[in-house]
Amino acid sequence: MHITGIKNNLLIVDLEATCWEKDKRNTTEMETIEIGALKVDLNNIENVEEFDKFIRPVRNPKLSEFCTKLTSIRQEDVDKAEIFPVVFPKFLEWAGDLESISFCSWGNYDKWQFQKDCTYHKIKYPFGDNHFDIKALFTKTQNGKRYGVGGALRLLGMKFKGTRHRGIDDTRNIWRIFKRMIQAREDQMRLELLGELIGRTTSSRQ
Repeated sequence: MHITGIKNNLLIVDLEATCWEKDKRNTTEMETIEIGALKVDLNNIENVEEFDKFIRPVRNPKLSEFCTKLTSIRQEDVDKAEIFPVVFPKFLEWAGDLESISFCSWGNYDKWQFQKDCTYHKIKYPFGDNHFDIKALFTKTQNGKRYGVGGALRLLGMKFKGTRHRGIDDTRNIWRIFKRMIQAREDQMRLELLGELIGRTTSSRQ
């Protein structure tokens, strides 16, 4: 399955990070506390692998009440987790050859958050310009109207599965949206091909 601007092997990522109520803390201090990711082969869309790890924040080790309520991630979940410089290499090892995959997410936040984490921990950001914004593609199909993951699912007649604002569940639902888009594109291509065949058959009978 070929989609312009994207490779056949997808790395779909959703990050959860430390957060606070509006204006309570500078967003530059946000740190990833969960990496949720899927690896998908577009040539076999049922072949999906998952990665899900909590990360212990070091700049603000104690999660805010707002963050816990939003993400359902508990203080004990991050307290017993490893720090970003330990988890991130494990994630990259699981991801495999970065030259053969497209790093994807819903919007640009996850790319920016990885960049901030890498900068803070003095780790080289490994993805370069490799990033595909699934939200931007979905927006194009809706004449420029922007949707969150939940809104996009509702528009497609689906319900969110799992826990909102949990990295792994958000990632699974992003893939459900993208898969529906792929299937719709394939259906459209089949209809166009059928139309061409009908047109050719009609012309040959005249």
